[in-house]
Amino acid sequence: MNMVVYPGSFDPVTLGHMDIIKRSAGIFDRVVVCVLNNAAKKTPLFSMDERVNMLKDVVKKYDNVYVEQYSGLLVDFAKENDIRIIVRGLRELTDFDSELQMAQGNHMVSPDIETLFMATDPKLSFISSSMVREFASYGRSVRGFVPDEILPLIESKVKNNQ
Repeated sequence: MNMVVYPGSFDPVTLGHMDIIKRSAGIFDRVVVCVLNNAAKKTPLFSMDERVNMLKDVVKKYDNVYVEQYSGLLVDFAKENDIRIIVRGLRELTDFDSELQMAQGNHMVSPDIETLFMATDPKLSFISSSMVREFASYGRSVRGFVPDEILPLIESKVKNNQ
């Protein structure tokens, strides 16, 4: 079975993330979307459980996509689940620099795990979770940035955090 893991913090999941998930689901037998805690993001908008539930809702249309969460190193998650390929989405050139560095570090630690880079659809390449959080925090609509199913969740979360 061709199995991959697509990791991220998904705070919140964007249409760019969904593009990578959809395309990966069309290529691989099984795609595990792994929600990780990002230590660099001190105050996430959504809890880990909320992010997992959001993702489960928006990927339910794909029979071969599963959502998991993990609090350790991604390569450890991959090994524990017999996954040999990590899929990483690239929006822009600066993403490549940091993603390449991470892929090379992962390779040093786990040479049997490969990283596959997938460019996001150019129409969606400007969208980031941090942009979504910022626009939403100022009361701007994020329609067209995130799946429609999670718009009410974002609006409610931002309203309750003010």
